[in-house]
Amino acid sequence: MDHAPARDRVLTVPNVLSVLRLVLVPVFLWLLLVAHANAWAVAVLMFSGFSDWADGKIARLVANQSSRLGELLDPLVDRIYMVTVPIALAVHGSVPWWIVLTLIGRDAVLAATLPVIRRRGLTALPVTYIGKAATFALMSGFPLILLGQWDALWSRVILACGWAFLIWGLALYLWSGVLYLVQVAMVVRQLPKAAP
Repeated sequence: MDHAPARDRVLTVPNVLSVLRLVLVPVFLWLLLVAHANAWAVAVLMFSGFSDWADGKIARLVANQSSRLGELLDPLVDRIYMVTVPIALAVHGSVPWWIVLTLIGRDAVLAATLPVIRRRGLTALPVTYIGKAATFALMSGFPLILLGQWDALWSRVILACGWAFLIWGLALYLWSGVLYLVQVAMVVRQLPKAAP
């Protein structure tokens, strides 16, 4: 019986977690913007953040759990969260729109570089540690800010922590974007265009 090579596997625990996170995006939007169930929306964000961490750990530490699909799916789901969560929180009134525009603007600039690196035979550049730290900080800050919307002392403390994570994450996110652009410039200088 032939088994798919480890890199070609589709059904892995990290991939299942990534798909589950993707399915939870509309659930989060409905809970926050339609049902106004902030506590449940926070729970979805916290689960999504934990499962994002867990799928990366499992892919690195457990045999036959790393896959090419996972390498593409995990960052794609991260990007979807990095667009939908800030927009939803801005619509909700929890974060200002300038934060949303900064995050989306950074992603739009980086997306514009994809044709450049693809013409040189690459599908994407490797994710950096700073980019992962930025995503962690932002995905920690957003649920804390949402949790900080109640009128109680504990909620105000959590809100302050959420803003600390968000500001730190925003700075790291922008810096990781600069580093990505540096990598793109190095690729352009060092790799010739791939033959059509």
